[in-house]
Amino acid sequence: MKYLLVTITLMMANTMNSQDKPTLIYVGDPMCSWCYGFGHEIEDVITELGEDVQLEMVMGGLRPYDTQTMTDLKDFLTDHWNDVHEASGQRFQYGILDTELIYDTEPSCRAVMIVRELQPSTVMAYFHKVQTAFYAENKNPHLTNTYADIAVSMSIDRETFVNKFESKEYKAGIKNDFLRASQLEVRSFPTVLLSVKGKTKVVSAGYSKAEKVIENIKKIIGD
Repeated sequence: MKYLLVTITLMMANTMNSQDKPTLIYVGDPMCSWCYGFGHEIEDVITELGEDVQLEMVMGGLRPYDTQTMTDLKDFLTDHWNDVHEASGQRFQYGILDTELIYDTEPSCRAVMIVRELQPSTVMAYFHKVQTAFYAENKNPHLTNTYADIAVSMSIDRETFVNKFESKEYKAGIKNDFLRASQLEVRSFPTVLLSVKGKTKVVSAGYSKAEKVIENIKKIIGD
């Protein structure tokens, strides 16, 4: 239900004149565990402020083109996932850590980028569904159908999505997101920034509660 409310809020915001609105910039990666933990918090932020800000989602690229396997990273990831669960209550399945799948986050970022283009009002909901597919359902993050099935569930045409996802153009295009994150000087995920009248300020870096994020945003807008 929260995902639906966020989607409706974004759709309403998109119908308004957004020229003078502050831009809320969310930089993350679907396969970043702390971004997964931050999911309910950023939903609450958007629900609270959705009509007062524009949303820009940037895929920062946690481990794009990485070559390490899940088993290589098992101990490291297990500790992180336990910490995220304790902080956020988000559900994890750990079986995928016993596989030889490569922990390359580029495909998941590319999928979100495509939905951002095809159906921007649902990009945050799609981002969350991709997170759930990986962390809670252990879906293979290298299979096109992992992302296409979610897109179809959100009324996006499968063939259109698949053609873009598998194209050289979009495989190269995701690098623009990674560059954007670098230009914003983002060093950790998730990071939330606010751009107001040409000036961009960091709202939060890393996991944070919605109340604190909202407080910081209102303070920046009021300055």
